Amino acid sequence: MGRKSDARNKILEAAKTLIEQRGYSALGVAEICTAAGVPKGSFYHFFASKQALALTVIDEHWAAQRQQWSELLDSGREPLQRLADLFEATEEFQRAALRQEGMVVGCMFGNLASELSSQVPEIRDRLQEIFETQIDMIEKVVAEAKAAGQTGPAVDTREAARSIVAQIEGRVLLAKLLNDPAQLGTLWQNSLGLLQVPAGARPAA
Repeated sequence: MGRKSDARNKILEAAKTLIEQRGYSALGVAEICTAAGVPKGSFYHFFASKQALALTVIDEHWAAQRQQWSELLDSGREPLQRLADLFEATEEFQRAALRQEGMVVGCMFGNLASELSSQVPEIRDRLQEIFETQIDMIEKVVAEAKAAGQTGPAVDTREAARSIVAQIEGRVLLAKLLNDPAQLGTLWQNSLGLLQVPAGARPAA
């Protein structure tokens, strides 16, 4: 049982790395198995197809990311500070990738959405669910900030949360393009603007 579990984990880890580096479409099962160091037959023991593998990679990546987002956004800190914490963690993730892999990897979900939104409906639908959940999580914090009088009174919490998620994705994409995590440094000030926080009342990140 242990060996089977090890082989599955190796396939998942290899697929995650290759998808981050090269995307989904160009990958073949044989290449994934070679990178994982497992025979090709092992792949089909665990996964019915490359698409099934990709969905599993997405789900496992989201489970880890969602846990981190929950820890940051559900902490006892002030609502706006929780958003700042999320932005800092997002930038640090890209900085760590640059240190470890020599490149900014971007967001797996954003990368796959750009690549596959019109090609693989199952993956597109799963990514939509993830982004909607991210918006839900940020909207909860924005609503707390608004109730506490920390945002402009006319702020639409849903649209503000959607714009913040879109801004994160856009900035991560730019960081990947330029191989520069510092592109994420504007998230805080831009979000304060989106939330109509008065200049004199803006907390430091």
